[in-house]
Amino acid sequence: MSSPMTGGFGRQAANLRGGLTLEYPMSLGVFTEYADAQRAVDYLSDKEFPVENCMIVGTELKQIERVVGRLTWGRVIAGGALSGAWFGAFIGLILSMFESGVNVLGVVISTVIFGAVFGAVWAAIGYSLTGGKRDFQSVTQVVATKYEVLVEHKFAMKAHELLDNMPGGGPTLT
Repeated sequence: MSSPMTGGFGRQAANLRGGLTLEYPMSLGVFTEYADAQRAVDYLSDKEFPVENCMIVGTELKQIERVVGRLTWGRVIAGGALSGAWFGAFIGLILSMFESGVNVLGVVISTVIFGAVFGAVWAAIGYSLTGGKRDFQSVTQVVATKYEVLVEHKFAMKAHELLDNMPGGGPTLT
């Protein structure tokens, strides 16, 4: 039987606890597009390289915020009401499951109405507290600007040899 840190099932459990890490990673290259980094690892996989010893790491993160529209009282109240109505429908369905002989449609409709009113009021309160400092809707995303392919040091030489023969060129080595 192997110890938790020396191999076998214990080693796999230790890797899961340790997260997404390699013991002694070495860089195979840096790509500006994720698809190119993925293509390099896929190429290694096609050549029967043990890709479980690789990882793709996004670096140089930036946050992008895309403004999607102007925020008005009408949109705030409608959005709050819609959100509340969905939550009310969910609660109504749950309540109706535990009550026998209850008019399910009546319970669901009443909780949808109550949820819509509550959601609209709550959204209006929240919006009024902003004092007009953020009158727009947006979606944000964090993206990497570079993608580095790393490999466990024991396999670095073989990976470099394979990637040197990759059609279309290999990674930009750092």
